[in-house]
Amino acid sequence: MEQTLLKMAEEAKKNLEEAKSLEEVNEIRVRYLGKKGELTRILRGMGDLSPEQRPRVGQVANEVRRILEAEITVRTAQIKEKIKQARLIEEKIDVTLPGTKFAIGHLHPLTRVRRQIENIFLGLGFEIAEGPEVELDYYNFEALNIPKDHPARDMQDTFFISGEILLRTHTSPVQVRTMERMVPRIPVKIIAPGKVYRRDDDATHSPMFHQVEGLVIDTRITFGDLKGVLQTFAAEMFGPSTRTRFRPSFFPFTEPSAEVDISCVMCGGRGCRVCSYSGWLEILGCGSVHPRVLEMSGYNSEEVTGFAFGMGIERIALLKYGIDDLRLFFDNDLRFLEQF
Repeated sequence: MEQTLLKMAEEAKKNLEEAKSLEEVNEIRVRYLGKKGELTRILRGMGDLSPEQRPRVGQVANEVRRILEAEITVRTAQIKEKIKQARLIEEKIDVTLPGTKFAIGHLHPLTRVRRQIENIFLGLGFEIAEGPEVELDYYNFEALNIPKDHPARDMQDTFFISGEILLRTHTSPVQVRTMERMVPRIPVKIIAPGKVYRRDDDATHSPMFHQVEGLVIDTRITFGDLKGVLQTFAAEMFGPSTRTRFRPSFFPFTEPSAEVDISCVMCGGRGCRVCSYSGWLEILGCGSVHPRVLEMSGYNSEEVTGFAFGMGIERIALLKYGIDDLRLFFDNDLRFLEQF
């Protein structure tokens, strides 16, 4: 039996030398050292040996097991090293190359435009004011000279939460709240950026969008002051060659009111498909603050005057970047966002 054990060990060692893969090494281990392997099969015959032979055979069997386990460990390490070297050659790794940089996010285009708008008006001496997005009907409509059942409410298809609570349709309520808080102090000079909500959804409208509104109140404020501020804004946002045009319009909270156009950012005012060959693009609405709005907030309309304006941040971003579908801002498509 000793000779059988030694012969088995030699056979196993030869097979290990010829093994080319880790799978073959594992098969050899199972074949010779497994529960149903060759070593176990041979040792089952120890019952036929004399008591004097059994210790010696047991000692040889243990030695054979130890040798084979060591050979298997060595062969496994050799094959792993060969696999590693082959992989290094195949992949051709150049350890002197710089590492791969982690992708770093950046500001959303709407955030970039909002911050640019804010910086322009901060440079003109304005302060930033904020207010709640869930608003009272009084601040969203009535305090802005839009009483219940007034036709002007039809211009804003609104999300109502209850009879008197709604999602604000513009950031004008921030102007009212600021006037109430500051009355009778002057000057008031704020912009109010933020999210607003209306039941609109198409290529140029979204149920949720962003506005920036501005308000100035002081003594001897004229429409000329408003024009100067907005012309400066247009030149800073779209370039010094940008021209502005004021067209008469109607807003319940300003009188007189106007729509402001800029010379087309695509064609420079010569006329193209984007501006419908008119040379002009509308960007915002504005006007002198209505005396009734001043009075409802506690100011004396005989002593102070003011102007207000409002613009959609998405609208400014569409014009600035030449985008034709507002919904792209909210699709979260990295192919679009990574361009900014």
